[in-house]
Amino acid sequence: MTPTRRNVLQFLAALPLAPAVAASSARAADPGGPVRRTHAFSVLGTPALPPDFPYFPYVNPDAPKGGDIVMSAVGTFDSFNPFIIRGSAADITRVYDTLLRASADENSAAYGHLASVIELPEDRKWVAFELRPEARFHDGSPVTADDVAWTFNTLREKGRPFYRQYYADIADVAVEGPLRIVFRFKTDRNRELPLILGEMAVLPKHWWEGRDFAKPLTEPPLGSGPYRVGKFEFGRSVSYDRVADWWARDRPTGRGLSNFASMRTEYFRDATVALEAFKAGQIDFRQENIAKQWATAYDFPALQKGLVKKEEIRHHLPTGMQGFAFNVRRPVFKDVRVRQALAWAYDFEWANKNLFYGAYTRTKSYYSNSDLASSGLPESGELALLEPFRDKLRPVVFTEPFRLPVTDGSGNNREELRFALGLLKEAGYEVRERKLIGPDGKQMTFELLLDQPAFERVALPYVETLKKLGIEVRVRTVDGAQYQRLMDSFDFDMAVVVFGESTNPGSEQLGYWSCASGQQEGGDNVIGICDPVVDALVTKLIAVDSQEAQLAAAHALDRVLLHGWYVVPHWHTQSFRLAFWDRFARPPVEIRSGFVLDDWWVDAARSAVVEAARGGGN
Repeated sequence: MTPTRRNVLQFLAALPLAPAVAASSARAADPGGPVRRTHAFSVLGTPALPPDFPYFPYVNPDAPKGGDIVMSAVGTFDSFNPFIIRGSAADITRVYDTLLRASADENSAAYGHLASVIELPEDRKWVAFELRPEARFHDGSPVTADDVAWTFNTLREKGRPFYRQYYADIADVAVEGPLRIVFRFKTDRNRELPLILGEMAVLPKHWWEGRDFAKPLTEPPLGSGPYRVGKFEFGRSVSYDRVADWWARDRPTGRGLSNFASMRTEYFRDATVALEAFKAGQIDFRQENIAKQWATAYDFPALQKGLVKKEEIRHHLPTGMQGFAFNVRRPVFKDVRVRQALAWAYDFEWANKNLFYGAYTRTKSYYSNSDLASSGLPESGELALLEPFRDKLRPVVFTEPFRLPVTDGSGNNREELRFALGLLKEAGYEVRERKLIGPDGKQMTFELLLDQPAFERVALPYVETLKKLGIEVRVRTVDGAQYQRLMDSFDFDMAVVVFGESTNPGSEQLGYWSCASGQQEGGDNVIGICDPVVDALVTKLIAVDSQEAQLAAAHALDRVLLHGWYVVPHWHTQSFRLAFWDRFARPPVEIRSGFVLDDWWVDAARSAVVEAARGGGN
């Protein structure tokens, strides 16, 4: 699951009927057949931890509390309400608690957090959560079933369009007591609905009364999580202060986590400035996503002295798809041959050699770095899913494996450009006086939208290559807030877009690819795909009840999307690149997600050395 395009998910044996649960008991008289009461939920498989697990195995349960950490973000913020379209919201993930808490070392497994018990009937038509009586908001008031119901209804009615799509298969919600809430489903085919509901941030109904949820929030919100908003200055910085009496501090799902007394984020308009702030000691921790900077920009005195650590941490997560995405609502990109031609013109091998220092692998699937990625020709279960749509799909879906061009990296990709020009001629274009002229008699021209100057070094060489085909491309770089407004209103031609994925893709796929999502302002289908075959395959993928069926559906959807040439695929890496001042310690455990910052803590001795050096200049 991946709630929005901005969040990237940081995240097997199949059961024939119901999602797997652990440590369950049955009540045969309940509607829907026997009801299982459990402490945890897994979409496809069995949760690894028993009901009495003391803490997540990848944390240090005795980690010291205290100290601070300063991080950076590129962009700005003017709101504390991330649930609506309006405004640019700060990250307040740690302010709110959820019904369930995911394990960072398992595949789509989550354990009771606000909820002590999960009830699941045999027919999979509803789920019930029983809340912990000790759960409290920061003002001391209890977290109740009424809060959960209010949150759900408010998000569905007033939140981003994503929520209406995500909750589309939920028929109604019923409060059956102060601490018991039941969600009834329209279908028994959406296996992940309990997990979708479990990850919902629970908001305090009483605090929001008298406040307009549809407007940006300019005051710190009331939450129940391990942190509350502290000092802040819109557009500049925000601090999150640890709640000393957090209700879950000794719970298995909270122990050993949230160890910093304060977590502060400083906002910068430019990635280069943010890096310089880190080197100057103003920032403690950063994830580097620019290969050139990782290769060349960290050779500074503090790192040479051992005061700064630089690490690549391997992860085992799907990397999804990043690419130059086409807005197919624009007439210039309606023809799939045009989109394919523009994709073939991109010289990844040259960019990887000259811009990225060989750091990346070309992305060839929307489910890259996972078994869900399609390959070869469709066969078996995948072929069975695609066969009914044969007359609606391009023949190459069945006859040719999807492939991207591979150049020698010299920058002279003539063969690929020749192939691209052939596709463009098939689509009705011709070159006149070094300009690519379309059927309308006008030169092909469009705009590439960026949200940070750092990406211009990637975009501009591509623009120069397209110029060889007679195409005029303008690069437009705007600030984060304006970029988000333009993307929400689909007011762009081409943009860099990331579609994050997990190993259990589900209802978020409706947001990414469905026709309905592409027609709603703020929807995650920024490309504008509106294809009944894609809609049908998304429905199939959401409804699978075994790993075998999941693989077949994911392969089919992936293949259709790839052959639709909706993006110019970029690249990915299988590691997180971390740089941090050597003030911290973390558990020496390798985990599926690579790392969890929330299980780090300040090492007093190391911090004293670093602070002395930073205070004296470095």
